[in-house]
Amino acid sequence: MEILTPVETQHKMTRQDLDHNEFNAYYKNYIELLSKDVSLTDALETGLEKSMAFYKGIPKEKLQYAYVSGKWTILEILQHVMDTERIFAYRALCIGRGDQTPLPGFEQDDYVLPSKANTRDFVGMLEEYDTIRQASISLFKSLSDDALTTKGMASGSGLSARAAGFIICGHDLHHANIIQERYL
Repeated sequence: MEILTPVETQHKMTRQDLDHNEFNAYYKNYIELLSKDVSLTDALETGLEKSMAFYKGIPKEKLQYAYVSGKWTILEILQHVMDTERIFAYRALCIGRGDQTPLPGFEQDDYVLPSKANTRDFVGMLEEYDTIRQASISLFKSLSDDALTTKGMASGSGLSARAAGFIICGHDLHHANIIQERYL
């Protein structure tokens, strides 16, 4: 019996190919953190490598630190990054498959307390982060160029599948920058 391997699309589109009407202006700052000439696959893969190295380099005594009372800890930020990636990957899947059902927004603060991130094992969280990103990489590689440029509605705004992927990457980088600037 022959074992079938997944077909992966090699995308040549880059971040600069995104049109401003493919995402809500709120996400522009995240997207602009990425190099103009980076492909989505490269942004996802390189982002994973850099983020894993970054998080592994954080001193353990800082993981439950918040720079101001009421702000998230580093563990809560990592959990937020993972939750957001899952949500945007789901959005990309729905949109890329042509589902025109408007997708709801989400209230990020509502996710933090129930996540109990500050009680979680950090190594386990990093393994989960890696698994989530690997799944995102597989998803985006499996989508055709037509699927990636398909637009749907999420949080009341237009969103293309590829924009969702670039937002994942920029959002991750945004939070790493905040941790670097305010927590370490």
